Amino acid sequence: MATAHRPGPPRPSRLGPRLPAFYCPLPQGLVHPEAKQVEARAVEWLDAFGLYRDPVERAWGLATHSADFSCRLIPEGSVEALLLFTEWNYWANAIDDWQDSGAAEVRTAAVVDHGARLVRTLQDPGAALLPDSAVTRALADLVRRTHALLTPFQLRRFVEGTRDWLLGAAWQAAGAESGVMPTLNDFAALGSLANGTRFSLTWSDVARDIRLPADVLYSPALEALTDAAGFVVSADNDLFSYDKDDHLVPREVNLINVIAHRENCPPAEAVPAAVALRDRVMVLFLALRARLAAGAEAPLRRRLEALEHYVAGCITWQSRAPRYASPRNRHHLPLEHARFAVRYSDLPADPGTGPPDLPALASWWTHLRS
Repeated sequence: MATAHRPGPPRPSRLGPRLPAFYCPLPQGLVHPEAKQVEARAVEWLDAFGLYRDPVERAWGLATHSADFSCRLIPEGSVEALLLFTEWNYWANAIDDWQDSGAAEVRTAAVVDHGARLVRTLQDPGAALLPDSAVTRALADLVRRTHALLTPFQLRRFVEGTRDWLLGAAWQAAGAESGVMPTLNDFAALGSLANGTRFSLTWSDVARDIRLPADVLYSPALEALTDAAGFVVSADNDLFSYDKDDHLVPREVNLINVIAHRENCPPAEAVPAAVALRDRVMVLFLALRARLAAGAEAPLRRRLEALEHYVAGCITWQSRAPRYASPRNRHHLPLEHARFAVRYSDLPADPGTGPPDLPALASWWTHLRS
């Protein structure tokens, strides 16, 4: 399992002085008009449950900018659903930070045990599987309100999305504990699970009242498009969050480090290959989205919009979140106005339009012809 070192003075990024340009020809800058209200109410909820044990932990919790993420993923729709989603994200980031802390007790067994108990708690709130704590009491409130708001079908989807997130976290914890960097194909198949793509998209559908029948929602082509969006967001997160975890030994399991391990090169030299693969998937996402949009009925068109908001909104959110722009292994407290200077590219880094030589991804391209 990775071990953490004490934060030191700010140091240069191992990826170089600036991030690569992002190929993302999707609408930028969309945010829910009630974003400030949602953030204020969410922070009030956090403080009421005492989710953070001291002012330093609170500062880092708020530095996730979970409200900004939520309001960019859902730039329109029900404020109450958006608020609940925002609170879930603050809570989930607190769990994510525990999983990534490198603390001795955060071994694979602990991550798996906690994940199983959490999923079962979502399904049966009265099961009493988690020890009493501020985190557990906040969870109980979230679960109660979620059961009251979501339909049975939406709740089932949310549980599935949560299971994806926790399964991905357990896989990453196992890799860190073993000290073995996964193959690129394994990472392509499993790495983005920890992003919780379907965890988030369920709430987009709830807040925007998108109701797709199961045979459309789970159609192979839309599932492939959803996975492609998750891969792009995961790759972008690996760029924005790289500095946050670059103190861990062994190295964090992310796209940059997986490629660097495979090519036996420094992380900075792995960035072009990572961006090329990310852009190849982005090209597939755009083409498959266009195919599904042709002749689509309104609910499907709105789900395709939700995927666009997810991909584009995550870039803007991460570029402005002090969690990434002033990471904890370099600063005692987050810098409130820390930002990444994001550049956009008009063209993908990889001009290819066919599938990469990775079985875990290649099947997505078959849906362009179906």
